[in-house]
Amino acid sequence: MNTKKTYNLLLAGVLPVVMLGCAASHEGHRLSVAPEAAVLMPDSTHSVRLDLTVRVPEKAFSRRSRLIVVPQLMSGDSLIAECTPLVLDAPVYARKLQRRKDLEGYTDSLSSYARPAYTGKTMEIPYRETVAVPDSLNDGRILAVVTTDGCGICSAIDTLVMADISNPVTLIEPKAALKVDWIVPEFVVRPKIMQARGEARLQFAINSSEIRMDLANNKAEMGQMLDKLKQIVGDTLATLNSVSIMGMSSVDGSYALNNRLANGRAESARKWLFANVNLSQTQQHIFSVGSRPEGWEPVLQAMTADGHPDSLQVKEVVKKYSGQNDDVAEKYIRRLPCWNDIKKKYLAGDRKVEYVYTYTLKSFTTDAEMLAMYQTRPDAFNEDELLRVSTLKETREEKEGVYRTILHYFPQSKTAANNLAVILLGNGNSEQAEAVLESVDEYSPEMLNTRAALYVYRNDSERAIELLRSNVELPQARYNLALLEAQQRRLDEAWRLMDGYRDVNSAIVALSVNRNEEAASIMDGLKDDDSALASYVRALIAARSRDTEAFYTSLEKACSDENLRRRAAGEADFRPWQNESRFRQLLEERPEEGGEAL
Repeated sequence: MNTKKTYNLLLAGVLPVVMLGCAASHEGHRLSVAPEAAVLMPDSTHSVRLDLTVRVPEKAFSRRSRLIVVPQLMSGDSLIAECTPLVLDAPVYARKLQRRKDLEGYTDSLSSYARPAYTGKTMEIPYRETVAVPDSLNDGRILAVVTTDGCGICSAIDTLVMADISNPVTLIEPKAALKVDWIVPEFVVRPKIMQARGEARLQFAINSSEIRMDLANNKAEMGQMLDKLKQIVGDTLATLNSVSIMGMSSVDGSYALNNRLANGRAESARKWLFANVNLSQTQQHIFSVGSRPEGWEPVLQAMTADGHPDSLQVKEVVKKYSGQNDDVAEKYIRRLPCWNDIKKKYLAGDRKVEYVYTYTLKSFTTDAEMLAMYQTRPDAFNEDELLRVSTLKETREEKEGVYRTILHYFPQSKTAANNLAVILLGNGNSEQAEAVLESVDEYSPEMLNTRAALYVYRNDSERAIELLRSNVELPQARYNLALLEAQQRRLDEAWRLMDGYRDVNSAIVALSVNRNEEAASIMDGLKDDDSALASYVRALIAARSRDTEAFYTSLEKACSDENLRRRAAGEADFRPWQNESRFRQLLEERPEEGGEAL
Protein backbone atom coordinates (compact mmCIF):
# COMPACT_ATOMS: atom_id res chain seq x y z
CA MET A 1 0.00 0.00 0.00
CA ASN A 2 1.66 3.22 -1.10
CA THR A 3 0.10 5.45 1.51
CA LYS A 4 2.30 8.47 0.97
CA LYS A 5 1.32 8.76 -2.65
CA THR A 6 -2.33 8.38 -1.71
CA TYR A 7 -2.17 11.14 0.90
CA ASN A 8 -0.51 13.55 -1.47
CA LEU A 9 -3.17 12.97 -4.06
CA LEU A 10 -5.91 13.46 -1.53
CA LEU A 11 -4.51 16.81 -0.48
CA ALA A 12 -4.39 18.11 -4.02
CA GLY A 13 -8.08 18.99 -3.87
CA VAL A 14 -9.96 21.49 -1.75
CA LEU A 15 -9.76 20.91 2.00
CA PRO A 16 -11.44 19.78 4.13
CA VAL A 17 -12.92 16.72 2.45
CA VAL A 18 -16.18 15.44 3.96
CA MET A 19 -16.09 11.77 5.00
CA LEU A 20 -18.65 9.55 3.31
CA GLY A 21 -20.08 6.07 3.49
CA CYS A 22 -19.06 4.69 6.93
CA ALA A 23 -19.57 5.17 10.61
CA ALA A 24 -16.82 7.74 10.81
CA SER A 25 -18.87 10.15 8.69
CA HIS A 26 -21.07 11.10 11.64
CA GLU A 27 -20.06 14.38 13.23
CA GLY A 28 -19.91 12.86 16.67
CA HIS A 29 -17.36 10.35 15.46
CA ARG A 30 -14.89 12.85 14.01
CA LEU A 31 -11.37 12.98 15.46
CA SER A 32 -10.25 16.07 17.36
CA VAL A 33 -7.12 17.40 19.03
CA ALA A 34 -6.45 19.20 22.28
CA PRO A 35 -5.43 21.93 22.53
CA GLU A 36 -7.59 22.78 19.55
CA ALA A 37 -5.79 24.30 16.55
CA ALA A 38 -2.86 25.67 18.53
CA VAL A 39 -0.90 28.56 17.02
CA LEU A 40 2.82 27.75 17.02
CA MET A 41 5.86 29.87 16.20
CA PRO A 42 9.19 28.44 14.94
CA ASP A 43 12.00 28.41 17.50
CA SER A 44 15.73 29.02 17.11
CA THR A 45 16.09 25.65 15.37
CA HIS A 46 13.47 26.77 12.82
CA SER A 47 11.12 24.09 14.10
CA VAL A 48 7.76 23.86 15.82
CA ARG A 49 6.95 21.34 18.50
CA LEU A 50 3.63 19.49 18.33
CA ASP A 51 2.58 18.41 21.81
CA LEU A 52 -1.09 17.49 21.77
CA THR A 53 -3.62 14.75 22.31
CA VAL A 54 -5.54 13.13 19.47
CA ARG A 55 -9.05 12.19 20.57
CA VAL A 56 -10.43 9.17 18.71
CA PRO A 57 -14.12 8.68 19.60
CA GLU A 58 -15.72 5.28 19.75
CA LYS A 59 -16.90 3.99 16.41
CA ALA A 60 -14.62 6.42 14.61
CA PHE A 61 -13.72 3.44 12.46
CA SER A 62 -14.94 -0.13 12.17
CA ARG A 63 -13.65 -3.25 13.88
CA ARG A 64 -12.39 -4.45 10.50
CA SER A 65 -10.30 -1.40 9.61
CA ARG A 66 -7.13 0.50 10.28
CA LEU A 67 -7.25 4.21 11.12
CA ILE A 68 -4.33 6.21 9.67
CA VAL A 69 -3.65 9.79 10.72
CA VAL A 70 -0.81 11.48 8.82
CA PRO A 71 0.05 15.05 9.95
CA GLN A 72 1.41 17.11 7.09
CA LEU A 73 3.03 20.55 6.99
CA MET A 74 1.16 22.54 4.35
CA SER A 75 1.63 25.93 2.75
CA GLY A 76 -1.60 26.78 1.03
CA ASP A 77 -2.34 23.68 -1.04
CA SER A 78 1.32 22.66 -1.22
CA LEU A 79 2.72 19.80 0.80
CA ILE A 80 5.98 20.81 2.51
CA ALA A 81 6.68 17.82 4.74
CA GLU A 82 5.02 14.69 6.08
CA CYS A 83 5.21 13.80 9.78
CA THR A 84 5.20 10.54 11.68
CA PRO A 85 1.84 8.81 11.13
CA LEU A 86 -0.48 7.64 13.88
CA VAL A 87 -1.78 4.14 12.99
CA LEU A 88 -4.53 2.31 14.93
CA ASP A 89 -5.44 -1.28 14.11
CA ALA A 90 -8.87 -2.64 15.14
CA PRO A 91 -8.86 -6.28 16.38
CA VAL A 92 -10.35 -7.96 13.30
CA TYR A 93 -8.08 -5.94 10.96
CA ALA A 94 -5.03 -6.94 13.01
CA ARG A 95 -5.90 -10.64 12.72
CA LYS A 96 -6.52 -10.41 8.99
CA LEU A 97 -3.24 -8.57 8.51
CA GLN A 98 -1.35 -11.22 10.45
CA ARG A 99 -2.84 -13.99 8.26
CA ARG A 100 -1.68 -12.14 5.14
CA LYS A 101 1.80 -11.91 6.56
CA ASP A 102 1.83 -15.59 7.45
CA LEU A 103 0.26 -16.92 4.24
CA GLU A 104 1.37 -14.44 1.59
CA GLY A 105 4.55 -12.99 3.05
CA TYR A 106 2.88 -9.54 2.98
CA THR A 107 5.06 -6.60 4.10
CA ASP A 108 3.26 -3.92 6.03
CA SER A 109 4.97 -0.56 5.52
CA LEU A 110 3.16 0.92 8.52
CA SER A 111 3.82 -1.90 11.00
CA SER A 112 6.38 0.10 12.98
CA TYR A 113 3.75 2.76 13.70
CA ALA A 114 0.73 0.52 14.32
CA ARG A 115 -0.79 0.06 17.74
CA PRO A 116 -3.90 -1.94 18.81
CA ALA A 117 -7.16 -0.06 19.11
CA TYR A 118 -10.60 -0.87 20.49
CA THR A 119 -13.41 0.72 18.56
CA GLY A 120 -15.86 0.41 21.38
CA LYS A 121 -14.41 3.18 23.49
CA THR A 122 -12.96 6.68 23.11
CA MET A 123 -9.16 6.86 23.04
CA GLU A 124 -6.93 9.84 23.83
CA ILE A 125 -3.53 9.34 22.29
CA PRO A 126 -0.55 11.69 22.95
CA TYR A 127 1.19 12.90 19.82
CA ARG A 128 4.54 14.63 19.96
CA GLU A 129 6.56 15.61 16.95
CA THR A 130 9.16 18.24 16.00
CA VAL A 131 8.50 19.69 12.56
CA ALA A 132 11.18 21.60 10.64
CA VAL A 133 9.80 24.81 9.14
CA PRO A 134 11.48 26.48 6.12
CA ASP A 135 12.89 29.90 6.95
CA SER A 136 10.59 31.76 4.57
CA LEU A 137 7.36 29.94 5.43
CA ASN A 138 4.73 32.38 6.68
CA ASP A 139 1.41 30.64 6.00
CA GLY A 140 2.05 27.19 7.37
CA ARG A 141 -0.52 24.81 8.76
CA ILE A 142 -0.26 21.28 10.06
CA LEU A 143 -3.19 19.27 8.77
CA ALA A 144 -3.67 15.60 9.43
CA VAL A 145 -5.05 13.41 6.68
CA VAL A 146 -7.36 10.82 8.25
CA THR A 147 -8.10 7.68 6.28
CA THR A 148 -9.32 4.14 6.97
CA ASP A 149 -8.28 0.97 5.31
CA GLY A 150 -9.82 -2.48 5.32
CA CYS A 151 -13.56 -1.90 5.78
CA GLY A 152 -14.25 -3.57 2.47
CA ILE A 153 -16.72 -0.89 1.43
CA CYS A 154 -14.89 2.45 1.17
CA SER A 155 -11.75 4.42 1.93
CA ALA A 156 -13.01 7.11 4.28
CA ILE A 157 -11.19 10.46 4.21
CA ASP A 158 -11.13 13.49 6.49
CA THR A 159 -8.76 16.29 7.46
CA LEU A 160 -7.92 17.41 10.96
CA VAL A 161 -6.42 20.81 11.78
CA MET A 162 -3.66 20.13 14.30
CA ALA A 163 -1.88 23.51 14.44
CA ASP A 164 -1.41 26.80 12.65
CA ILE A 165 2.07 28.29 12.23
CA SER A 166 2.45 31.99 12.90
CA ASN A 167 5.69 33.50 11.70
CA PRO A 168 5.50 37.31 12.00
CA VAL A 169 9.27 37.78 11.81
CA THR A 170 9.23 36.85 8.12
CA LEU A 171 7.68 40.28 7.63
CA ILE A 172 11.11 41.72 8.43
CA GLU A 173 13.58 41.87 5.57
CA PRO A 174 16.96 42.44 7.29
CA LYS A 175 18.70 43.78 4.19
CA ALA A 176 16.07 46.50 3.84
CA ALA A 177 15.67 47.16 7.58
CA LEU A 178 19.34 47.38 8.63
CA LYS A 179 20.41 50.66 10.18
CA VAL A 180 23.59 51.48 8.27
CA ASP A 181 23.95 55.23 8.16
CA TRP A 182 26.86 57.42 7.34
CA ILE A 183 28.56 59.35 10.09
CA VAL A 184 27.93 63.09 10.24
CA PRO A 185 30.83 64.49 12.28
CA GLU A 186 30.72 67.82 14.03
CA PHE A 187 32.72 70.41 12.12
CA VAL A 188 35.49 72.06 14.12
CA VAL A 189 37.89 74.69 12.76
CA ARG A 190 41.41 73.47 13.50
CA PRO A 191 44.81 75.02 12.66
CA LYS A 192 46.14 73.35 9.53
CA ILE A 193 49.81 72.94 10.41
CA MET A 194 51.38 70.64 7.86
CA GLN A 195 54.74 68.89 7.83
CA ALA A 196 56.65 67.35 4.97
CA ARG A 197 60.07 65.80 4.67
CA GLY A 198 62.47 64.51 2.07
CA GLU A 199 66.09 63.77 1.37
CA ALA A 200 68.66 64.55 -1.29
CA ARG A 201 71.37 61.97 -1.98
CA LEU A 202 74.41 63.99 -3.01
CA GLN A 203 78.01 63.30 -3.93
CA PHE A 204 80.83 65.50 -2.71
CA ALA A 205 84.52 65.74 -3.44
CA ILE A 206 86.66 64.24 -0.65
CA ASN A 207 86.75 66.51 2.42
CA SER A 208 84.59 69.11 0.63
CA SER A 209 81.21 70.64 1.55
CA GLU A 210 80.62 72.26 -1.82
CA ILE A 211 77.59 71.01 -3.77
CA ARG A 212 78.76 70.60 -7.37
CA MET A 213 75.95 70.23 -9.89
CA ASP A 214 78.19 68.34 -12.30
CA LEU A 215 78.69 65.43 -9.92
CA ALA A 216 76.49 62.31 -10.21
CA ASN A 217 72.78 63.17 -9.77
CA ASN A 218 73.26 66.26 -7.62
CA LYS A 219 71.38 68.62 -9.92
CA ALA A 220 68.21 66.48 -9.99
CA GLU A 221 68.35 65.78 -6.25
CA MET A 222 68.64 69.46 -5.33
CA GLY A 223 66.02 70.31 -7.98
CA GLN A 224 63.47 68.12 -6.17
CA MET A 225 64.16 69.93 -2.90
CA LEU A 226 63.85 73.28 -4.68
CA ASP A 227 60.52 72.35 -6.35
CA LYS A 228 58.94 71.30 -3.06
CA LEU A 229 59.99 74.51 -1.37
CA LYS A 230 58.82 76.67 -4.28
CA GLN A 231 55.36 75.08 -4.10
CA ILE A 232 54.96 76.21 -0.50
CA VAL A 233 56.51 79.65 -0.94
CA GLY A 234 54.38 80.34 -4.04
CA ASP A 235 51.13 79.06 -2.55
CA THR A 236 48.87 81.97 -1.56
CA LEU A 237 47.06 79.67 0.90
CA ALA A 238 50.26 78.58 2.68
CA THR A 239 52.56 80.24 5.20
CA LEU A 240 56.02 78.70 5.59
CA ASN A 241 56.85 78.17 9.27
CA SER A 242 60.20 76.38 9.37
CA VAL A 243 62.78 74.60 7.23
CA SER A 244 65.35 72.33 8.86
CA ILE A 245 68.23 70.95 6.78
CA MET A 246 70.32 68.16 8.29
CA GLY A 247 73.59 66.92 6.79
CA MET A 248 74.52 63.29 7.31
CA SER A 249 78.13 62.46 8.15
CA SER A 250 80.02 59.44 6.86
CA VAL A 251 80.47 56.46 9.13
CA ASP A 252 84.15 55.94 8.34
CA GLY A 253 86.85 58.38 9.25
CA SER A 254 87.04 60.78 12.18
CA TYR A 255 83.69 61.51 13.80
CA ALA A 256 84.64 65.16 14.43
CA LEU A 257 85.76 65.74 10.85
CA ASN A 258 82.74 64.02 9.37
CA ASN A 259 80.40 66.02 11.59
CA ARG A 260 81.94 69.33 10.46
CA LEU A 261 81.69 68.25 6.82
CA ALA A 262 78.02 67.22 7.25
CA ASN A 263 77.13 70.56 8.87
CA GLY A 264 78.92 72.41 6.08
CA ARG A 265 77.06 70.43 3.43
CA ALA A 266 73.72 71.32 5.04
CA GLU A 267 74.80 74.95 5.04
CA SER A 268 75.72 74.68 1.34
CA ALA A 269 72.25 73.33 0.58
CA ARG A 270 70.68 76.23 2.46
CA LYS A 271 72.68 78.84 0.57
CA TRP A 272 71.90 77.21 -2.75
CA LEU A 273 68.17 77.33 -1.95
CA PHE A 274 68.43 81.01 -0.97
CA ALA A 275 70.01 81.70 -4.32
CA ASN A 276 67.25 79.93 -6.24
CA VAL A 277 64.09 80.86 -4.31
CA ASN A 278 62.85 84.40 -3.83
CA LEU A 279 62.70 84.54 -0.02
CA SER A 280 62.15 87.50 2.23
CA GLN A 281 64.51 88.19 5.12
CA THR A 282 61.83 86.90 7.48
CA GLN A 283 61.54 83.65 5.54
CA GLN A 284 65.31 83.19 5.45
CA HIS A 285 65.44 83.39 9.24
CA ILE A 286 63.19 80.32 9.62
CA PHE A 287 65.87 78.10 8.01
CA SER A 288 68.15 76.08 10.27
CA VAL A 289 70.98 73.63 9.60
CA GLY A 290 72.53 70.78 11.54
CA SER A 291 74.23 67.44 11.24
CA ARG A 292 74.09 63.95 12.65
CA PRO A 293 76.09 60.79 12.11
CA GLU A 294 74.79 58.25 9.65
CA GLY A 295 75.91 55.38 11.90
CA TRP A 296 76.85 51.79 11.09
CA GLU A 297 73.27 50.53 10.88
CA PRO A 298 72.89 51.15 7.10
CA VAL A 299 76.12 49.19 6.50
CA LEU A 300 74.86 46.30 8.64
CA GLN A 301 71.50 46.29 6.83
CA ALA A 302 73.19 46.17 3.42
CA MET A 303 75.45 43.29 4.49
CA THR A 304 72.52 41.34 5.93
CA ALA A 305 70.42 41.86 2.80
CA ASP A 306 73.40 40.69 0.73
CA GLY A 307 73.79 37.56 2.88
CA HIS A 308 77.39 38.42 3.77
CA PRO A 309 78.83 35.70 6.07
CA ASP A 310 80.44 38.26 8.42
CA SER A 311 77.32 40.36 8.97
CA LEU A 312 76.78 38.68 12.37
CA GLN A 313 80.22 39.84 13.55
CA VAL A 314 79.43 43.42 12.49
CA LYS A 315 76.10 43.18 14.26
CA GLU A 316 77.76 42.16 17.51
CA VAL A 317 80.18 45.11 17.34
CA VAL A 318 77.43 47.62 16.54
CA LYS A 319 75.28 46.31 19.38
CA LYS A 320 78.15 46.32 21.91
CA TYR A 321 79.17 49.94 21.20
CA SER A 322 75.77 51.38 20.35
CA GLY A 323 75.95 53.97 23.13
CA GLN A 324 79.20 55.53 21.88
CA ASN A 325 80.13 57.50 18.80
CA ASP A 326 80.89 55.85 15.48
CA ASP A 327 84.67 56.02 15.95
CA VAL A 328 84.61 53.40 18.70
CA ALA A 329 82.68 50.85 16.62
CA GLU A 330 84.84 51.67 13.59
CA LYS A 331 88.01 50.79 15.55
CA TYR A 332 86.79 47.21 16.00
CA ILE A 333 85.09 46.83 12.62
CA ARG A 334 88.38 47.74 10.90
CA ARG A 335 89.94 44.69 12.58
CA LEU A 336 87.41 42.30 11.05
CA PRO A 337 88.43 40.22 8.01
CA CYS A 338 85.54 41.72 6.10
CA TRP A 339 86.77 45.33 6.37
CA ASN A 340 87.98 45.46 2.78
CA ASP A 341 84.60 44.15 1.60
CA ILE A 342 82.88 46.82 3.63
CA LYS A 343 84.99 49.61 2.09
CA LYS A 344 84.42 48.34 -1.44
CA LYS A 345 80.76 47.31 -1.30
CA TYR A 346 78.90 48.81 1.62
CA LEU A 347 80.18 52.32 2.40
CA ALA A 348 77.81 54.71 0.64
CA GLY A 349 79.25 56.67 -2.24
CA ASP A 350 76.85 59.53 -1.61
CA ARG A 351 75.75 61.47 1.43
CA LYS A 352 72.23 62.27 2.50
CA VAL A 353 70.94 65.72 3.21
CA GLU A 354 67.57 65.47 4.97
CA TYR A 355 65.10 68.31 5.11
CA VAL A 356 61.92 68.88 7.08
CA TYR A 357 59.61 71.83 6.55
CA THR A 358 56.41 72.92 8.21
CA TYR A 359 53.76 75.30 6.94
CA THR A 360 50.27 76.47 7.82
CA LEU A 361 47.44 76.36 5.32
CA LYS A 362 44.59 78.83 5.41
CA SER A 363 41.53 77.52 7.25
CA PHE A 364 38.13 77.63 5.54
CA THR A 365 35.40 78.61 7.94
CA THR A 366 32.22 79.21 5.92
CA ASP A 367 30.22 76.72 3.87
CA ALA A 368 30.26 78.96 0.83
CA GLU A 369 34.04 79.32 0.98
CA MET A 370 34.52 75.57 1.33
CA LEU A 371 32.25 74.75 -1.60
CA ALA A 372 34.01 77.28 -3.80
CA MET A 373 37.56 76.25 -2.84
CA TYR A 374 36.78 72.53 -3.13
CA GLN A 375 36.36 72.94 -6.89
CA THR A 376 39.93 74.19 -7.35
CA ARG A 377 42.03 73.30 -4.28
CA PRO A 378 40.91 70.11 -2.54
CA ASP A 379 44.56 69.57 -1.62
CA ALA A 380 44.40 72.65 0.65
CA PHE A 381 41.68 71.11 2.86
CA ASN A 382 42.17 69.17 6.06
CA GLU A 383 40.05 66.12 6.79
CA ASP A 384 37.50 68.05 8.89
CA GLU A 385 36.91 70.55 6.10
CA LEU A 386 36.48 67.87 3.44
CA LEU A 387 34.03 65.99 5.65
CA ARG A 388 32.08 69.21 6.02
CA VAL A 389 31.98 69.52 2.22
CA SER A 390 30.55 65.99 2.04
CA THR A 391 27.64 67.02 4.26
CA LEU A 392 26.94 70.02 2.03
CA LYS A 393 26.61 67.90 -1.11
CA GLU A 394 23.03 66.87 -1.86
CA THR A 395 23.14 63.70 -3.95
CA ARG A 396 24.68 60.36 -3.12
CA GLU A 397 26.84 60.58 -6.24
CA GLU A 398 28.28 63.93 -5.13
CA LYS A 399 28.92 62.62 -1.62
CA GLU A 400 30.61 59.53 -3.02
CA GLY A 401 32.98 61.77 -5.00
CA VAL A 402 33.94 63.76 -1.88
CA TYR A 403 34.53 60.60 0.17
CA ARG A 404 36.84 59.27 -2.54
CA THR A 405 38.71 62.59 -2.49
CA ILE A 406 39.07 62.39 1.29
CA LEU A 407 40.51 58.88 1.08
CA HIS A 408 42.94 60.07 -1.59
CA TYR A 409 44.40 62.69 0.74
CA PHE A 410 43.65 60.95 4.05
CA PRO A 411 43.71 57.18 3.38
CA GLN A 412 43.02 56.29 7.03
CA SER A 413 39.89 58.42 7.39
CA LYS A 414 37.46 56.12 9.24
CA THR A 415 34.49 58.40 8.61
CA ALA A 416 35.09 58.65 4.86
CA ALA A 417 35.71 54.89 4.55
CA ASN A 418 32.57 54.04 6.48
CA ASN A 419 30.36 56.48 4.59
CA LEU A 420 31.68 55.48 1.18
CA ALA A 421 31.12 51.80 2.05
CA VAL A 422 27.53 52.58 3.08
CA ILE A 423 26.85 54.24 -0.28
CA LEU A 424 28.46 51.37 -2.18
CA LEU A 425 26.38 48.83 -0.25
CA GLY A 426 23.27 50.81 -1.07
CA ASN A 427 24.24 50.62 -4.74
CA GLY A 428 24.78 46.86 -4.52
CA ASN A 429 28.57 47.10 -4.86
CA SER A 430 29.48 44.87 -1.92
CA GLU A 431 32.94 43.97 -3.29
CA GLN A 432 33.92 47.64 -3.60
CA ALA A 433 32.50 48.33 -0.14
CA GLU A 434 34.64 45.57 1.33
CA ALA A 435 37.76 46.88 -0.40
CA VAL A 436 37.15 50.35 1.04
CA LEU A 437 36.68 49.01 4.58
CA GLU A 438 39.79 46.86 4.35
CA SER A 439 41.90 49.83 3.25
CA VAL A 440 41.68 51.29 6.78
CA ASP A 441 43.92 49.79 9.46
CA GLU A 442 41.57 50.17 12.43
CA TYR A 443 37.77 49.99 12.59
CA SER A 444 35.50 52.39 14.42
CA PRO A 445 32.25 51.03 15.95
CA GLU A 446 30.37 52.43 12.96
CA MET A 447 32.70 50.60 10.58
CA LEU A 448 32.16 47.33 12.47
CA ASN A 449 28.43 47.84 12.02
CA THR A 450 28.87 48.49 8.30
CA ARG A 451 31.10 45.44 8.00
CA ALA A 452 28.36 43.36 9.64
CA ALA A 453 25.88 44.74 7.09
CA LEU A 454 28.25 43.60 4.35
CA TYR A 455 28.03 40.05 5.70
CA VAL A 456 24.23 40.27 5.72
CA TYR A 457 24.22 41.36 2.08
CA ARG A 458 26.27 38.24 1.37
CA ASN A 459 23.80 36.06 3.29
CA ASP A 460 26.33 35.31 6.02
CA SER A 461 24.19 36.21 9.02
CA GLU A 462 26.21 34.18 11.52
CA ARG A 463 29.39 36.20 10.90
CA ALA A 464 27.37 39.39 11.07
CA ILE A 465 25.88 38.34 14.40
CA GLU A 466 29.31 37.49 15.78
CA LEU A 467 30.61 40.93 14.83
CA LEU A 468 27.57 42.80 16.13
CA ARG A 469 27.64 41.03 19.49
CA SER A 470 31.00 42.68 20.16
CA ASN A 471 29.60 46.10 19.25
CA VAL A 472 26.20 46.36 20.98
CA GLU A 473 27.05 49.69 22.65
CA LEU A 474 26.44 51.34 19.28
CA PRO A 475 22.64 51.79 18.97
CA GLN A 476 22.57 50.89 15.27
CA ALA A 477 24.56 47.71 15.92
CA ARG A 478 22.22 46.74 18.75
CA TYR A 479 19.20 47.24 16.51
CA ASN A 480 20.73 45.28 13.64
CA LEU A 481 21.66 42.45 15.98
CA ALA A 482 18.03 42.33 17.13
CA LEU A 483 16.86 41.96 13.52
CA LEU A 484 19.26 39.11 12.87
CA GLU A 485 18.46 37.36 16.15
CA ALA A 486 14.79 37.56 15.17
CA GLN A 487 15.61 36.11 11.76
CA GLN A 488 17.33 33.22 13.55
CA ARG A 489 14.18 32.80 15.72
CA ARG A 490 16.01 33.70 18.91
CA LEU A 491 12.99 35.80 19.65
CA ASP A 492 13.40 36.49 23.38
CA GLU A 493 16.92 37.78 22.77
CA ALA A 494 15.69 39.87 19.82
CA TRP A 495 13.00 41.44 21.99
CA ARG A 496 15.53 42.24 24.73
CA LEU A 497 17.77 43.98 22.21
CA MET A 498 14.79 45.85 20.74
CA ASP A 499 13.98 47.38 24.12
CA GLY A 500 13.60 51.12 23.63
CA TYR A 501 12.97 51.05 19.90
CA ARG A 502 9.54 52.11 18.66
CA ASP A 503 9.19 51.21 15.02
CA VAL A 504 7.29 48.69 12.89
CA ASN A 505 10.04 46.08 13.15
CA SER A 506 10.07 46.26 16.96
CA ALA A 507 6.28 45.79 16.89
CA ILE A 508 6.75 42.69 14.71
CA VAL A 509 9.25 41.28 17.20
CA ALA A 510 6.81 42.04 20.03
CA LEU A 511 4.10 40.06 18.22
CA SER A 512 6.55 37.22 17.73
CA VAL A 513 6.95 36.85 21.51
CA ASN A 514 3.21 37.35 22.11
CA ARG A 515 3.68 40.79 23.65
CA ASN A 516 0.58 42.00 21.90
CA GLU A 517 -0.08 44.98 24.18
CA GLU A 518 3.47 46.27 23.66
CA ALA A 519 3.04 45.85 19.91
CA ALA A 520 -0.22 47.82 20.04
CA SER A 521 1.44 50.57 22.08
CA ILE A 522 4.30 50.84 19.58
CA MET A 523 1.93 51.11 16.63
CA ASP A 524 -0.20 53.70 18.45
CA GLY A 525 2.88 55.88 18.46
CA LEU A 526 3.28 55.45 14.70
CA LYS A 527 -0.05 56.87 13.59
CA ASP A 528 1.59 58.77 10.73
CA ASP A 529 2.93 55.55 9.24
CA ASP A 530 0.19 54.31 6.92
CA SER A 531 2.44 52.06 4.84
CA ALA A 532 1.17 48.66 3.76
CA LEU A 533 3.53 46.91 6.19
CA ALA A 534 2.43 49.04 9.15
CA SER A 535 -1.20 48.38 8.20
CA TYR A 536 -0.55 44.64 8.07
CA VAL A 537 0.98 44.73 11.56
CA ARG A 538 -2.08 46.64 12.81
CA ALA A 539 -4.27 43.94 11.24
CA LEU A 540 -2.34 41.28 13.17
CA ILE A 541 -2.79 43.19 16.40
CA ALA A 542 -6.52 43.67 15.74
CA ALA A 543 -6.89 39.97 14.90
CA ARG A 544 -5.33 38.94 18.19
CA SER A 545 -7.63 41.27 20.11
CA ARG A 546 -10.62 40.12 18.01
CA ASP A 547 -11.39 43.69 16.90
CA THR A 548 -13.11 42.87 13.62
CA GLU A 549 -13.66 46.40 12.36
CA ALA A 550 -10.08 47.50 13.06
CA PHE A 551 -8.90 44.26 11.47
CA TYR A 552 -10.71 44.88 8.18
CA THR A 553 -9.78 48.58 8.11
CA SER A 554 -6.09 47.76 8.47
CA LEU A 555 -6.14 44.73 6.19
CA GLU A 556 -7.73 46.74 3.37
CA LYS A 557 -4.78 49.16 3.44
CA ALA A 558 -2.27 46.33 3.72
CA CYS A 559 -3.70 44.57 0.66
CA SER A 560 -2.44 47.40 -1.54
CA ASP A 561 0.83 45.46 -1.39
CA GLU A 562 0.52 42.36 -3.58
CA ASN A 563 2.91 40.28 -1.47
CA LEU A 564 1.06 41.09 1.74
CA ARG A 565 -2.30 40.39 0.09
CA ARG A 566 -1.10 36.92 -0.86
CA ARG A 567 0.37 36.33 2.58
CA ALA A 568 -2.89 37.26 4.27
CA ALA A 569 -4.64 34.28 2.68
CA GLY A 570 -2.73 31.87 4.89
CA GLU A 571 -1.98 34.03 7.95
CA ALA A 572 -2.69 31.97 11.08
CA ASP A 573 -4.06 34.94 13.02
CA PHE A 574 -6.55 35.64 10.25
CA ARG A 575 -8.18 32.16 10.32
CA PRO A 576 -11.38 33.31 12.13
CA TRP A 577 -12.31 35.54 9.17
CA GLN A 578 -11.21 33.35 6.28
CA ASN A 579 -14.68 32.07 5.46
CA GLU A 580 -16.25 35.53 5.42
CA SER A 581 -17.08 37.06 2.07
CA ARG A 582 -15.62 40.41 3.10
CA PHE A 583 -12.27 38.75 3.76
CA ARG A 584 -12.34 36.83 0.49
CA GLN A 585 -13.20 39.98 -1.45
CA LEU A 586 -10.21 41.81 0.00
CA LEU A 587 -7.94 38.96 -1.05
CA GLU A 588 -9.29 38.61 -4.57
CA GLU A 589 -6.70 39.18 -7.26
CA ARG A 590 -6.90 42.70 -8.55
CA PRO A 591 -6.64 43.77 -12.18
CA GLU A 592 -3.40 45.43 -13.15
CA GLU A 593 -3.41 49.18 -13.19
CA GLY A 594 -5.11 50.43 -16.35
CA GLY A 595 -6.69 47.03 -17.04
CA GLU A 596 -10.21 45.76 -16.58
CA ALA A 597 -11.48 43.14 -14.20
CA LEU A 598 -12.60 39.98 -15.88
